[in-house]
Amino acid sequence: MPHKDDSHEETLAHVNTYSRPSELKITDMRFAQLEGAPYACIMMKLYTNQGIVGFGEVRDMASKTYALMLKGRLLGENPCNIDKLFRRIKQFGGQGRQGGGVSAVEIALWDIAGKAYGIPVYQMLGGKFRDKMRIYCDTDIEFNRERSAGENMGDALKKRLERGYTILKMDMGIGLLRDIPGALSAPLGWLDEQRVLGERSRKLYPTPWADNAAEERKKVRATKDIDQLMEIFKARNDFIYHSPKHPFTGIQITEKGLDYLENYVADVRAVIGYDVPLATDHHGTIGVDEIIRLARRLEKYNIAWLEDPISVQYPEQWRKLTSSTTIPICTGENIYLAENFEPLLNVGGITVAHPDPLTAGGILESKKIGDLAQRYGVRMALHQAATPVHAMAAAHIGVATENCWACEFHANDVPWWDDLVIHKMHKPLVDRGFIDVPDLPGLGIDDLNDEVIREHVSSWDPDIWAPTDEWNFEFCSDGF
Repeated sequence: MPHKDDSHEETLAHVNTYSRPSELKITDMRFAQLEGAPYACIMMKLYTNQGIVGFGEVRDMASKTYALMLKGRLLGENPCNIDKLFRRIKQFGGQGRQGGGVSAVEIALWDIAGKAYGIPVYQMLGGKFRDKMRIYCDTDIEFNRERSAGENMGDALKKRLERGYTILKMDMGIGLLRDIPGALSAPLGWLDEQRVLGERSRKLYPTPWADNAAEERKKVRATKDIDQLMEIFKARNDFIYHSPKHPFTGIQITEKGLDYLENYVADVRAVIGYDVPLATDHHGTIGVDEIIRLARRLEKYNIAWLEDPISVQYPEQWRKLTSSTTIPICTGENIYLAENFEPLLNVGGITVAHPDPLTAGGILESKKIGDLAQRYGVRMALHQAATPVHAMAAAHIGVATENCWACEFHANDVPWWDDLVIHKMHKPLVDRGFIDVPDLPGLGIDDLNDEVIREHVSSWDPDIWAPTDEWNFEFCSDGF
């Protein structure tokens, strides 16, 4: 017992209070931008007046500006008032990468609150339905003739199985057909134009999984030649913005093309067998009728789901698709907020809800999506293609959501991925196809590893955790 003359402060010195949550205030926001983790990733720190730092992450291949514009609306606020602050800033998020800023902040707020009260995020969400989060492993191989044979994809997936993964996903679509005469039908010359735009973009700035991509991308990021940079950005924008959405391309797959894609999947199954679930992604910009034709060809190969096969803006097309095939239909990684899943759920347009916490609005909004989907008899899988900060946020959501089936992992081939964070959790974080979600405060991450971050920092933005004071007083009349 403390002496009756001891001060209040001396008494607190004998008690583990973690912090004084009611007196917490947000004081700063800073970033580190990486390449190759597995994509361009933006880690965020949200600082407080009590030394507690929350970790968040802006969506892969997005912009930290989406988070910076929120800073002046957060400074001085208590980070434990998560829902209050989320309601203040959610108007500044949007579909796709535009949800990245709001989501990064929301995740960091949960991390701070957990650290302040000394409890894990999953417990603040209502506790766990399971102790471990099942991880499914995504697999890319570059679309070219030498490497795109089904046997080669099968061999790549078999290596995933050998590492203990129990669900697999692969890319499979019209990209495999682009060099096969008679496999695709489209207005004459249009596919050639798209091919030229894509090849020009990839040549100037290679895709992350291309041969020697890391070295080539590093050279590009190191250049100070403004004309060269403008050429690169123009090429990338031309490729992105000159590609119409799925219903408007007019691309059709011929019977020859369908034969090729069916044989491709058959060859994959011949290598990995039929026991393991196998999902497919990146089918290409083709309309709903073409996807239905493809899906009917693939039903016999026991596909776990078709992911993002058409544009999310057209619920009736999704209803048509789900009613035309027995393959489960999955989408959601670019949908912001639970309310925007409702049109697809209302029409029975999906059988797997697939939010990305870095777009959906963060941790609580992703759980709301899972709970909403469960009301419609729809399971949830989580999209995750970034650093361990994202992975742990997703894992906490997943174990706390009853109908969450699995969470994506895209960094199986990034040897330094685990080393980005400092923690007392199980190592490696992803082990034999699972993440063990521990009873540790917040996300369970003690710190970020600046040494590893510096080794992989973006040459376009090389100053990690640099001050962002110029955003302290960003203001407009937000009310409406």
